[in-house]
Amino acid sequence: MTNSGFSGAPSNGVPSNDGALSNGTAPNSTSPGRLSPNGTPIELAAGSYRATIYPVGATLASLTRDGRHLVLPLPADTVPHAYTGKVLMPWPNRIVGGRYSFEGAEYQVPVNEPETGMALHGLVCWDEWTVAEASAEKVVLRHRLMGQPGYPFPLELEAGYTLDAETGLRVELAARNAGVAPAPYGVSAHPYLTADLVPVDRCVLQVPAAQVLGGPDQSGRPLDLAELRAAEGTVLAFAAPEPIGSRTADHAYTGLPDGAWQVSLVDPETGVGSVLSADGKDAPWLQIYSGEQMGRLGVAVEPMTCPPDAFNSGEDLIVLAPGEEHRLAFGISGL
Repeated sequence: MTNSGFSGAPSNGVPSNDGALSNGTAPNSTSPGRLSPNGTPIELAAGSYRATIYPVGATLASLTRDGRHLVLPLPADTVPHAYTGKVLMPWPNRIVGGRYSFEGAEYQVPVNEPETGMALHGLVCWDEWTVAEASAEKVVLRHRLMGQPGYPFPLELEAGYTLDAETGLRVELAARNAGVAPAPYGVSAHPYLTADLVPVDRCVLQVPAAQVLGGPDQSGRPLDLAELRAAEGTVLAFAAPEPIGSRTADHAYTGLPDGAWQVSLVDPETGVGSVLSADGKDAPWLQIYSGEQMGRLGVAVEPMTCPPDAFNSGEDLIVLAPGEEHRLAFGISGL
């Protein structure tokens, strides 16, 4: 794997002795004595693209092209709802009961979805990450996840956001095992694609996946992989561009192309839309959520390295050896 630059001092954006950031950015508070729930916003610009990143959760808070929203925006003083824009590490999606076994030991992580009894979306969504590098078009944030009950595997984490005037936003998520034992690992992110805040009911969605985990009545449930079925011929099929209408989804998909794949959400009345692209070798799974908690103004598109409950099934689970690194990259662009 390529060296991610985990070792060594960050090049800029690092707190100096007086508490300011070395690139001139103010510390992560909006006024003296007052803390923002998301940290100090980091603004990026390239051509007609603009992005805002929050240090808490390494959150993608907004992305626009020519002023049109490509992801659901998150106001600075708003506590994120439904994991808007969050980075999901060291596991994406759910662990049933928060319990799993690894290399002969049993572990219990906190259950943070009480209504289902699940452990959802990892351990770093509410942690404040450190700005390690910053420029007009790029920011890199880093975070040390210390070993803890339920997940005693220290990791050094990195989230990089780079804007390009032609191709839009590139996101790169990296982890290095900083411990002395192998560590189970998976990663994803939680952007909500939007066609400039148009209700998804009038939008067209394309998801180039051949299989879906579960049926329409099994939304949001981690299921045995025996429940994997062909998406074609069901209301969950979007391999060809399909109007969403009143359809709902909170399902994991797979059977994606081995090479580059794209998920698009488009308003057919204007042609405005958003596209998330990734590589099937790096992200063989994908969660699609039709955004009921967000007023159906966007669709969560979550490129995943593994399926739900992979810490128990072992399916596509990454095991990081001590010192080993992993990277996942994806992009978001506008139509």
